[in-house]
Amino acid sequence: MIELLTDPAIWLAFLTLSALEIVLGIDNIIFISILVGRLPREQQPRARVIGLALAMLTRIALLFSIVWLTRLIEPLFTVAGQDISGRDIVLAGGGLFLLVKSVLEIHHSLEGAASEHKTRVLSSFTLIVVQIAVIDIVFSLDSVFTAVGMANQIEVMVAAVIVAVLVMMWLSGPISDFVDRHPTVKMLALAFLILVGMALVGEGLDFHIPKGYLYFAMAFSVCVEMVNIRLRALLDARK
Repeated sequence: MIELLTDPAIWLAFLTLSALEIVLGIDNIIFISILVGRLPREQQPRARVIGLALAMLTRIALLFSIVWLTRLIEPLFTVAGQDISGRDIVLAGGGLFLLVKSVLEIHHSLEGAASEHKTRVLSSFTLIVVQIAVIDIVFSLDSVFTAVGMANQIEVMVAAVIVAVLVMMWLSGPISDFVDRHPTVKMLALAFLILVGMALVGEGLDFHIPKGYLYFAMAFSVCVEMVNIRLRALLDARK
């Protein structure tokens, strides 16, 4: 343990991996923020914490199941000359779930308050947490494979995951409040989730989209939306 704490290379790997885990967890935060928005305000902080805690436990469990992860990428069967592995099935299934959920959320937002009461009744605390747990498994795969590829020590990987989730817990509240206050930001976030869902389906079908392209598109869209929000604030102030 002392050797790990005094090795600069270990600290560099830990800091780099923590930063990457936080970046890879941004889509998870967006998804959780939109889901818990269906709950009463007093239940939202608890749902966010439980959801992110589930994400942390899922990632740590997967890290300790490296042998199973190795088997997960082995082909199970072949379709039209394309090898299909367990990882492909999980990613494609998770991507489809994310696409369906995002489209339904957009539909609900566009329909307005007509079905608000019915939606509130169906969106129980347990149901929201179960949905968070399901998508956490999909998001965790990408994160865990990145961690395994960057570090050799399981202690470093687990510590990086814990730090990243703690930072995500700290950021999830302000992000959720900001999304709730700005409907256009919520629509943009749902569009991001559709983009991520398509990328996951593509990964499951062995069509790899460079993550840099996705993050650049998201960052550019966020910058444009921030300019729009600032402009609307200035126009409202003049009125």
